[in-house]
Amino acid sequence: MDPLLPGIQGPEDIKGLTPDQLEQLCAEIREEIITCVSRSGGHLGASLGVVELTVALHRVFSTPTDKILWDVGHQAYGHKLLTGRRDNFGTLRRKGGVSGFPKQSESPHDMFGVGHASTAISAAVGYATARDTEGGDNSVVAVVGDGALTGGLAYEGLNNAGQMGTNLIVILNDNKMSISPNVGAISKYLTRITSGKHYNRLEADIWDLLGKVPHGSKAQKLAGRIKESLKQLIVPTILFEELGFKYFGPLDGHDLPLMVRTLEAVAKMQGPILLHCCTEKGKGYHFADHDGQRYHGVGKFDKAEGIKGDTAEFPS
Repeated sequence: MDPLLPGIQGPEDIKGLTPDQLEQLCAEIREEIITCVSRSGGHLGASLGVVELTVALHRVFSTPTDKILWDVGHQAYGHKLLTGRRDNFGTLRRKGGVSGFPKQSESPHDMFGVGHASTAISAAVGYATARDTEGGDNSVVAVVGDGALTGGLAYEGLNNAGQMGTNLIVILNDNKMSISPNVGAISKYLTRITSGKHYNRLEADIWDLLGKVPHGSKAQKLAGRIKESLKQLIVPTILFEELGFKYFGPLDGHDLPLMVRTLEAVAKMQGPILLHCCTEKGKGYHFADHDGQRYHGVGKFDKAEGIKGDTAEFPS
């Protein structure tokens, strides 16, 4: 089959692809990231883990009108490939080449110049406030890793967004890693949520069913009131909903059709939304799959052999 990625000059080029073509595109993006990073060094594991999420975001939303903000930027290589920088991606991290992070001067699709974690939600609140002031209706989306939730600025953003009640989507990319495995109370809290999948599956099944029966919308409203009591029995104290967000998840962040459908649905909702996605750092490259910490940030390496010794790694 003919390759698709060389023909993608901007996000609009993926709008008309079939579901099978989207899956093919994901595979090509992963191969391009692995090939280029093996030659230049860079942040590998995080960008490999969000390929399906990245494709789904650009399938549903339309940047730069819609605003997608990537926390840290370690996750943004796929975003760069889909926003007109594929031909120059081989210059990654070289002088005058493609930046290793989102960079506003590099592309109108990079909404936020960022080099460290925990800042994207607050920046997204700023974009949402500006949109509301100007009477706009574009979407604002912040993509944050679970490691970013160890930083206090992330909670300032969540706190402000929940209090404002404005339309804003926060996507929590939960791979249980930052540069190294996460520790602390928030990490344990997210583990509790992701281990409670029976509740979340039950809730989704009931919600879909009630939407299909006669007078389903009324039944859904009733179910919403029942939901809070049920939740306290199975998943106590959902922090994000207490902060004013509608929480959805956890979802398989590698299930591309599911991610597209879910993003299409939440894009139509009002108020702050938090979408919790579970991904695997290093997905699609077996060396990184088995050692997400070592393949977080790498120097040049042989992609067929992986990192040998300790000389290929660089501080992140």
